[in-house]
Amino acid sequence: MGRPFSNSYLSGESAARAFVPLDIRLRAVRAERTRAAAARRLAPALLDELRAQQARLPSSPARDAHLAALAGGGTAVVATGQQVGLFLGPLYSFYKAASAVAVARALAAESGVPVVPLFWLQTEDHDFAEIASSTVAGPDGAPACLALAAEPESAARVSVAHRRLGPEIERLLERVAELLPPGAAATETLALLRAHYRAGQPLAAAFAGVMSELFRDEGLLVFDPRVAPAAQLGAPLAARALAEAGPLGADLARRAAELESAGFDVQIPVRDDCALVFFHRGGVTGPRYRLARCPGGWALVGSTHVASEAEIAEALAREPLRFSTSALLRPILQDTLLPTAAYVGGPAEVSYFAQLGPVYARFGLPPPLVVPRGRFLCVDAPSRRLLRELRLSTADVLSASPAELIMRVPAGRRPGAPDPAALEAEARRIAGEVEALAAAIAQAEPADRNLGRSAARTRGSIAGALSRLVRRYHRLVAERDGVAAERVRRVCQALAPGGVPQERAYAWPSLAGRHGPGALKRAVLDRLRAVDPFAGALEEIEP
Repeated sequence: MGRPFSNSYLSGESAARAFVPLDIRLRAVRAERTRAAAARRLAPALLDELRAQQARLPSSPARDAHLAALAGGGTAVVATGQQVGLFLGPLYSFYKAASAVAVARALAAESGVPVVPLFWLQTEDHDFAEIASSTVAGPDGAPACLALAAEPESAARVSVAHRRLGPEIERLLERVAELLPPGAAATETLALLRAHYRAGQPLAAAFAGVMSELFRDEGLLVFDPRVAPAAQLGAPLAARALAEAGPLGADLARRAAELESAGFDVQIPVRDDCALVFFHRGGVTGPRYRLARCPGGWALVGSTHVASEAEIAEALAREPLRFSTSALLRPILQDTLLPTAAYVGGPAEVSYFAQLGPVYARFGLPPPLVVPRGRFLCVDAPSRRLLRELRLSTADVLSASPAELIMRVPAGRRPGAPDPAALEAEARRIAGEVEALAAAIAQAEPADRNLGRSAARTRGSIAGALSRLVRRYHRLVAERDGVAAERVRRVCQALAPGGVPQERAYAWPSLAGRHGPGALKRAVLDRLRAVDPFAGALEEIEP
């Protein structure tokens, strides 16, 4: 097993630059790449489609201005993207959008050319289970998972672009309302979700509506590529990927071997016999299958069907929307359609680009700047208070398990106070000595019954008093330990539930519903403005 490429890339190691040469830490490199991207123009058909899609979103003068800039030419794009998860999916989807805004602003200032942020909806994918759930913290801080109804077998492999929300969405919205604390933040968050997540609404449109409304003032463009104009413009790319599947496979295999030789993981396994293209059997909304070269044509991997060369060629000519990209071809399509200066991605996507150098070269495209998305940890007032009481840092919580943290926090006993178990043993020893002493006194004057009864009472009184004292002490220590354990549990649930980073565990409503959509966005954008938006370091925010 190798090491993650993204870690080396973020550290600026020369080993990583051998695979992704553009050094995003250098201002001159960023400015040059941005100006070069701005020299490209959008195809008129794509510009028309982009306008039509933005017209279906909540109105935004800033978005209109960005469309006008793209239409006028001399404008570059900072792209990011994500699958269209329920209620925006994990928090990092929101952080990606904010990062694209911040990076676009920074590149515009450095290059002197207009730069607009764009969110590319990854609607071609068909992994419904990966996007169908959302996690929100409840009143007690415990994570609660909300999920759409499981997909029917007939819908398996259908692109999420063609999925619509079912009637269960109303129940899920009510559940979000139950989980969030009452107040203005929850009211605003729920109103925004209810405006877009409605039964019958396409899942992608609901996601796009919320994301675009959140970043209305920043003019974030939102684009769904699963449309006929994009497919028509991308048809030559798909045709070439199919025609050169063998050489492309060989290129990717060599690059994978080079990455492994350098000690890096290969993020996406290379399949020698597969194209980088999926085919939608039965029509545009039909199930999608990866195409693999086989005797007689193309095998649809995951089925028993084999399509002839003629069938595939005819489908691509007549209905290119029956084809969609793989994860390794998606960036090529994106940068074929858009004047992309930079792509903002998570660790896995950064690693994709380590594999993509030969593919960009084969298609004659300059690769974009690869910018790690911003990473954030929201530490609210209750969490800050708990950390102070426990004498822990956020780094402690992110690097250790709750059991390990409990061992580090101040114990229920005060410094120098006895251990409860040792104290119980000592009390039993003293009680034994008192019993022996009382028995000796009683036996010294056996005829004096009063003396014997007094000795017995004294023995019982001392033993009982000692037992009560030790039990009281033990209970106090246990209560203090229990309080500490509960505090550790609560702070771990808030910052890293189950050991999973907050931004991956919780969905956007979990924080927006407690701090307010606007306050959360401001905290993130302000932090990105205050630090280097190209660094990708974990930043703490306090909305």
